[in-house]
Amino acid sequence: MKTFIGTVKSAKMDKTVVVEVVTFRQHPLYLKRYKFTKRFLAHDPLGAKEGDKVQIKESRPISRRKHWQISQIIN
Repeated sequence: MKTFIGTVKSAKMDKTVVVEVVTFRQHPLYLKRYKFTKRFLAHDPLGAKEGDKVQIKESRPISRRKHWQISQIIN
């Protein structure tokens, strides 16, 4: 299963949070690294708040856009 560490950007929905994951990618021609951000909808049984650092893991589809689940709250 894939796991990512990111920060909670929105916790306004019931049992769902928006987690922003920042990674670095390398340009194929110029080989320069650049910051790449992606936002995931994750199921939140633990009750994370905005600004928390969380670890998310892949899970079965819970709804149309929600395929991730929070496994632990780091901060």
